[in-house]
Amino acid sequence: MRILISGIFLFFLGSIQAQEMTAAKLYEIIEQEADTVKTNGNQYQFLFNDAMLICIFDENANRMRIISPIVEREKLGEEELLNALVANFHSALDVKYALSDEIIWSVYTHPLKELSEPQVIDAIQQVYAAAITFGNSYSSTNLVFPGNSKKVEKPKPEKKLNKT
Repeated sequence: MRILISGIFLFFLGSIQAQEMTAAKLYEIIEQEADTVKTNGNQYQFLFNDAMLICIFDENANRMRIISPIVEREKLGEEELLNALVANFHSALDVKYALSDEIIWSVYTHPLKELSEPQVIDAIQQVYAAAITFGNSYSSTNLVFPGNSKKVEKPKPEKKLNKT
């Protein structure tokens, strides 16, 4: 009997933690974290520390994204793009830099139902951090995975001696 009661308790405890994320819960979390929120169908556009972020979700496909536009592609050189690719491996962690519609974005993707509230809050913070550090440290947190995380630098022009 004691084993049966323990089993029921563990099942109940597990079901509490396994609550599914929904669009409504997602909105509540974003509303708590954001300065302002606007809804448009399956999108929540919001300001977080004066940066624009967008959460796009599809409950039927069980997917969600939190994204932030950073800069137009035409305003970047090869150096910045290569540094973003290096950062995707070493310092962007759960967020990645991506190109869509000729705009560089900070992007977090995850299955919707499996998200927890702390993961949503962390995702918002990482998307924001990756957006504001683009062009500098290219990072979403203070953590950096080891390896060759050296940034690409423009070659310096050769100095010419004045011969008179």
